[in-house]
Amino acid sequence: DARTAYRRILSESARKLNAQGSQLGNCIEKARPYYEARRLAKEAQQETQKAALRYERAVSMHNAAREMVFVAEQGVMADKNRLDPTWQEMLNHATCKVNEAEEERLRSEREHQRVTQLCQQAEAKVQALQKSLKRVIVKSKPYFELKAQFNQILEEHKAKVTALERLVSQAKTRYSVALRNLEQISEQIHARRLQRLIVRRASPVGAEASPQHAGTEVGGTGGTHLGTECPPGDTLSVLSLQTIASDLQKFDSVEHLLGLSDATSLNSEELEEQEQRRGGQG
Repeated sequence: DARTAYRRILSESARKLNAQGSQLGNCIEKARPYYEARRLAKEAQQETQKAALRYERAVSMHNAAREMVFVAEQGVMADKNRLDPTWQEMLNHATCKVNEAEEERLRSEREHQRVTQLCQQAEAKVQALQKSLKRVIVKSKPYFELKAQFNQILEEHKAKVTALERLVSQAKTRYSVALRNLEQISEQIHARRLQRLIVRRASPVGAEASPQHAGTEVGGTGGTHLGTECPPGDTLSVLSLQTIASDLQKFDSVEHLLGLSDATSLNSEELEEQEQRRGGQG
């Protein structure tokens, strides 16, 4: 919207200036060198002010560096600091700063003199053109006044467009960062899910229920008697059978039972002997 408004104002300004120029005639072109010289003189004056500020800053830095050299020299001249390498290093550093500040001061001084001379020349040219073109300058004044008004309005809209473009760029940057953060979060979530699946598939058979816990579930209140009265080998066999039964209820695959058929199977004679030893308690 701001760009559209800027283009609309630019088009209207050009149309109105064209109409104003048609009314005034060729006096506008005759007076144009004067206004161009005034513009250049104004720019030269701004450059002179900037050069003066740079020169003042360079002089201030040079004075500060000289004070630092003075302090370093006083420290080195002290009896207890004559052989101290810290003071020697400080003096060398301060001397380098003075040399750099001196070069900057001379450079800025020459630059200030150059732009000041250009500014003076531009002002002299403006004065000469004002005397020679006084008549056409007065006649073309309405056109250039209207042009100055439109230039100010356009500069304001241009600054608005520039500010909005900067905000759009910042918003795009934040949006890009947010997308990258979301991608990282999504990758972390997928990595955690994959890790959980790997852990579940790699977990050993019977890890969900410990032997002690399975023994209490099988025997109920009598499970403690089974654990105390039966031999350790028989107890482990019974608990393994219960673990397999629990795994059969929880898993659809039977691959995990292949290694348990021989180690955990009990024949009928061993079962009868276990029943006789328990005395019917089970």
